[in-house]
Amino acid sequence: MPADPDRIDPRGPRFGAGITAVLLLVDLFLALAVSGVAATVLLAAICAVFAWGAFAGIARHPYGRLFRAVIRPRLRPPAELEAAAPPTFAQGVGFVITFLGVVLGAFGLTPGLVVLAALAFVAAFLNSVFGFCLGCRMYVLGLRAGIIRPA
Repeated sequence: MPADPDRIDPRGPRFGAGITAVLLLVDLFLALAVSGVAATVLLAAICAVFAWGAFAGIARHPYGRLFRAVIRPRLRPPAELEAAAPPTFAQGVGFVITFLGVVLGAFGLTPGLVVLAALAFVAAFLNSVFGFCLGCRMYVLGLRAGIIRPA
């Protein structure tokens, strides 16, 4: 775990978003071409990882640990660290979206699963490729609107 769990290397969440985007793309393929059941199972696993990041904190996220252990030692130190609260909130948003997709998939509503998995894929893709975190933006808007209290 980093020395200050409230500050993280911003490249870590992008790395995790890349893994998540690939898994969500596989999930969409499963849902559209193979089996709604297989897609539901994979989406449940993705949902569990989102829950881990949302409830244990982004600093304890399994992809973050992988990044810190394997990738970060091979990179230069980050130019700056970022607050952990927005990416942790984003994990919560991902959890809610994928959880709803799992529920729909469990009831055999594969088209609903596809829509929600595609939405999660778009968010993960934007974060991994462009560094644009939709959940983080939602966090900032929530702070400004007074809906969210600062962590």
